[in-house]
Amino acid sequence: MAFSQMQKISAFCFILCMVVIISPHAEGAISCNTVYSKLMPCLSYLMGGSNQAAVPAGCCSGIQSLYTAASTTPDRQGVCSCLKSGAASLGNNIDTSKAATLLSKCGVPFPYKISANIDCSKIQ
Repeated sequence: MAFSQMQKISAFCFILCMVVIISPHAEGAISCNTVYSKLMPCLSYLMGGSNQAAVPAGCCSGIQSLYTAASTTPDRQGVCSCLKSGAASLGNNIDTSKAATLLSKCGVPFPYKISANIDCSKIQ
């Protein structure tokens, strides 16, 4: 099944939001375009119907990069919002069980439950 560019971007945003939520504090704004580009390698793994068992290396390196970049609360909340918007546009095309375990598989600590209903304003 072929996925549109918007579906890929949405999945990417969802992933990035997860990363931003858990990253340490720092300064600087992170755009949704940056979030999407860093997480694009994760889409093939996260898209529903994918039989890809392993997380692509590029996916984990993108997540680690976002984790490092999103060092302030506003950065993390912004990434969360980007991911949430992206995921909403993908609808049911994201494998939520894979998304829920992605950060731990990439070795990124995450103190929040990953969900499409996450309240980004609560992210510290």
